[in-house]
Amino acid sequence: MKYDELIEIVKTLPFDEEKTIIEESGTRLFIFRPSQLSKRFESYDRSKNFQIWLTEGERKFRPNHLRVMIDLNLRARSRPDLKKDLFLIFDNIFYGDDPNEEIKRITNEKFEHFLNPLKIIANLSQLFIAEQNYSYAGESKFDPPTLFYQGWVRQAIDNVKEIDNICMSIANRQPPTAKYVSIENKKNSKFREGLGALWYLDD
Repeated sequence: MKYDELIEIVKTLPFDEEKTIIEESGTRLFIFRPSQLSKRFESYDRSKNFQIWLTEGERKFRPNHLRVMIDLNLRARSRPDLKKDLFLIFDNIFYGDDPNEEIKRITNEKFEHFLNPLKIIANLSQLFIAEQNYSYAGESKFDPPTLFYQGWVRQAIDNVKEIDNICMSIANRQPPTAKYVSIENKKNSKFREGLGALWYLDD
């Protein structure tokens, strides 16, 4: 589904209910809206808070952003010829397009290494973007704030750093390399309007 459709589902999900977003190869991606927040999240707006969950067989857990970064880094390493396609797919998801439609451009391609089916990772990335747009109320040095996340998606695909270093940088809340975000960031002095697709690959 497109981003606007997803946000409507998030907004209308009743408290203490869950909604399946996608199922693929024994993995289910779903969201849940808790009526009570833990002390860690007391500052969050309860009406806008929702959780992202995965089930894999008997395992049920809440994934974080690193799952997307690691998966895409592994895919790009195993199929460097598809890096441009991965950039385009995940940028289009960032801009609001349907993940299930976007991944069709490489449906028949095989990857030797990955964490989850591409359909799961693509929809998970869309959910992380929605979560930050809708639920996150903190200040950001990026406009849109989701550009911080998307910059790391781009950098993970591009393989300019080893994956352990990428994960450490993200965990330490370091910003992505300026190449992937600067001129798209409205808070940056280098910001430019009307950027073309994959603008960060032009140089």
